[in-house]
Amino acid sequence: MIGLILRRLIQLPLILAIIYTATLILAWKVPGNPLENPEGRRPAPEVVAAMKAQYNLDNFWSFYVSYLDSATGVRYLRHELSGESRQQREQALAAGRLPPEQPIFDLGPSLSYREQRVNEIIGSALPVSMALGALAIFFALILGVSAGVIGAMKPNSFADVATLSLSMIGISLPSFVIGAALLLIFPVWLGIGRIPSWGTPLDMILPAFTLSLGFAAYIARLTRMSMIEQLQSDYIRTARAKGVSIRGVVLRHALKNALLPVLSYLGPASALAMTGSFVVERVFAIPGLGQHFVNAVRNKDLFLIIGVVLIFSTFLVLLNLAVDVLYRVVDPRIE
Repeated sequence: MIGLILRRLIQLPLILAIIYTATLILAWKVPGNPLENPEGRRPAPEVVAAMKAQYNLDNFWSFYVSYLDSATGVRYLRHELSGESRQQREQALAAGRLPPEQPIFDLGPSLSYREQRVNEIIGSALPVSMALGALAIFFALILGVSAGVIGAMKPNSFADVATLSLSMIGISLPSFVIGAALLLIFPVWLGIGRIPSWGTPLDMILPAFTLSLGFAAYIARLTRMSMIEQLQSDYIRTARAKGVSIRGVVLRHALKNALLPVLSYLGPASALAMTGSFVVERVFAIPGLGQHFVNAVRNKDLFLIIGVVLIFSTFLVLLNLAVDVLYRVVDPRIE
């Protein structure tokens, strides 16, 4: 297992490099100028040219190399070894100012959020999205596994048809429709909760439930199919023949093996949920990573686009690694 973890961690930089290259090529080709705001006053052409040179936006390969230099920590290491960082800190202290913060992995300045850097934006928004996503995955597991087990216990029964119908609705309905309906029912009609707001733990319940329904629908279908297969296995018949109750068979034997397909789905689902759902965050006015990414794409903020994509990709790889480790814990026969 240690060898698996080490191999995946060694592969991570290569995977991120490929994703970074593909993302930059696509974002670079998008029409628009991130330095000009069409809704406000446009800077003079010479100012735009100077800013392009400052951020290396006038040449693809210059931007490609300079961004890698700062994002990978090479620039930070070079400055530390050369003594430039120490000199800057000493000069700032001598002038009575606080030394400038220099993160090891610098994702650059934001072109759409002036006076902010991408590290600061992600640092403030990512915990919000992660908390929302974790709660959504928790809801999805509870709802999905329960519905799948109920449907598998009596295939083609009313309970099975009902859970399958609800799963189909959860997959088919867009999250913004579900979110708007929940806002209309609970805060407006029933007076439970508040109109889109953020600040208390209760404010997380409606958006997390909205975000969980799509994941819960897939988990329910995966659990149902896998449970039906497990309940028809020979070892289940043997356990039943020994007098084990149906509840004991389901909880101690069948469910453990039936959750293996669900674990495979949890890796990408958790990464998607925890790095921000764009639509749900918009509907419920949540200050998460999704809203920043939407604004970055609209304004062609290359630094913020690449930063968010790299964070999402890192989460995806690490969570898939966690799923592979859990596979071996649940079923030691898997190699």
